[in-house]
Amino acid sequence: MLQINNFIKRYSTGFRLEINSLHLKEGIHLIKGENGAGKSTLFKAIAGIHAFEGEIVLDNISIKQHPVAYRKHVNYSEAEPQFPDFLSLDDLILFVARAKQSPDDQVQSLKEEFGVNNYSKNRISSYSSGMLKKASLLLAFLGSPKLIILDEPFTTIDTETQANLISLIKKELLKGVSFLISSHHLPEIPFFDYESTLQLKNGNIILSK
Repeated sequence: MLQINNFIKRYSTGFRLEINSLHLKEGIHLIKGENGAGKSTLFKAIAGIHAFEGEIVLDNISIKQHPVAYRKHVNYSEAEPQFPDFLSLDDLILFVARAKQSPDDQVQSLKEEFGVNNYSKNRISSYSSGMLKKASLLLAFLGSPKLIILDEPFTTIDTETQANLISLIKKELLKGVSFLISSHHLPEIPFFDYESTLQLKNGNIILSK
């Protein structure tokens, strides 16, 4: 599913994340690590947001050789999402749905899943942290992704939304969608059968079942 080779991401601070070779099968993978270990750095590189040395390939599509085709199949929800204050969630959905070529009925279904119908027309500047997180999660499921990256998806959302998110992840897994998930919130761990757990430490990655 996902192959990472000769990966290096350097920062001026001296921090360096390095992965010589990593091959992840289809399914759901848990990414662990302390704050500053490089989880978000890795996620943003895989999502095509951060430049890096090396190569990342998803189902034989190279992010560097075919960046547009690659990004169409990778969706990402940040741990602490930020959007332009003057836009509404409906504005964001319209933009992302067009880029991801979302099916016509998908948007309304996801708005109901995340319970955002009552405020989707309001400006982002009025959103609470929980509303921002719901918006980010909704956008991550638009289109027909092959890989969805969820960075701390269970923080700041209520228990009902957590349950709906778990159910949605399971539904997408059955369709062949794969997931990379990071979390400090342990209660959701038993709900999934992880293909692997990756531990980030000191700029390196350790893979285990």
